[in-house]
Amino acid sequence: MTSIEKNVFGEPLKPCSIRPMTGFYRDGGCRSEADDKGMHTVCAVMTSGFLEYSRAQGNDLSTPRPEFAFPGLKPGDHWCLCALRWLQAFMDGCPPLVVLESTHERTLELISLNNLVTYAWKNDFNKQADIS
Repeated sequence: MTSIEKNVFGEPLKPCSIRPMTGFYRDGGCRSEADDKGMHTVCAVMTSGFLEYSRAQGNDLSTPRPEFAFPGLKPGDHWCLCALRWLQAFMDGCPPLVVLESTHERTLELISLNNLVTYAWKNDFNKQADIS
């Protein structure tokens, strides 16, 4: 990640996850440029409910795909999610929590900061309480 990338607060974007390695560029960050048509800009904390929801929408994030070096996600994993998928899950009442400091400012083109803050991941207690 370059220091130019900013999060939803206008501060330097923090990494989302290196285990599993995430991001459109698989560099751990939810940075986004013109070639990222899906806008993988939301650093989301996976829950079993969201993983089931995503599978039902045709995007199975749980099953490993070795041919793409994708380990499959489990509850508690942090992952750079497409902004439109997060918004869809929000509208359907089951969005995953969001790590705001690691969520790219481009997300605000589609999702209000207020909606993101409502689902902000805050600490290990929240992580443990919301992964089931």
